[in-house]
Amino acid sequence: MTISSSAQGVSLGMPELPAPAYPDDVRARLEADAREIIARYPDSRSALLPLLHLVQAEEGHVTRTGMRFCADVLDLTTAEVTAVATFYTMYRRRPSGDYQVGVCTNTLCAVMGGDAIFEELQEYLGVGNGGTTDDGKITLEHIECNAACDFAPVVMVNWEFFDNQTVQSAKRMVDDLRIGRTVSPTRGAPLCTFKETARILAGFPDERDGAVEASGSAGPASLAGLRLARGETAPARVVHPRDGGPHDEPQDRAVHEPSPTEHLSSHDAPQETSASDPAHPAGPTAEEGE
Repeated sequence: MTISSSAQGVSLGMPELPAPAYPDDVRARLEADAREIIARYPDSRSALLPLLHLVQAEEGHVTRTGMRFCADVLDLTTAEVTAVATFYTMYRRRPSGDYQVGVCTNTLCAVMGGDAIFEELQEYLGVGNGGTTDDGKITLEHIECNAACDFAPVVMVNWEFFDNQTVQSAKRMVDDLRIGRTVSPTRGAPLCTFKETARILAGFPDERDGAVEASGSAGPASLAGLRLARGETAPARVVHPRDGGPHDEPQDRAVHEPSPTEHLSSHDAPQETSASDPAHPAGPTAEEGE
């Protein structure tokens, strides 16, 4: 006897209907922006990534309507657009908050406190990974390396850096974001909403007064290697050798003393390591062959 799909509890479903189009006024505005973006590239399909940011700026995530629009203006199939939109994690596939709070849980940030921050924020905000608070303000997620290991643990809000975070500082930050209080990144441009960030990533200028000037550059810890390569005095700590205690430093060596305004790495804080505990030095406990 043959058992039907319905009897087995399996629903084959109906084919998904085509995505609705944008309203005429929205489409006209987006088409003007799209033409400006496409003109930057010798091959129109190369404009797909910024166009996905453009439609994300419209609705806060990449909708089926947005993907249909990208396919239409680039003469691609919706399957081709979907393949790209689902590959990159910066494109959201469902409604999300005004502020994307991403906690780095990659190796160094994790051991420096990133795991604890992420776990605490999940409980504090009442959401899981990728979840959005009921007020629509915060979407929380764990993210991979932000290339800011020298400032671990790092939290990013709409791709702006918040360095050297703790559980308490991260909780204060999300509280401030939810009540509309001004929150300033450790470095980089002032915060804007996720939709505004997406439009900037699409390649349009940040027109806020002073935003570009405030963007700054990498912090001192990130530039230490570059300064060494240039032969400049390195802003490094002096760690005494472990073969008998402190040694006098050469008199002609300039030791860098950070100014109160200089932002230091988390690794400039005292650490419980063998360097700070001469009674328990690191290294092998016995010579090879003993």
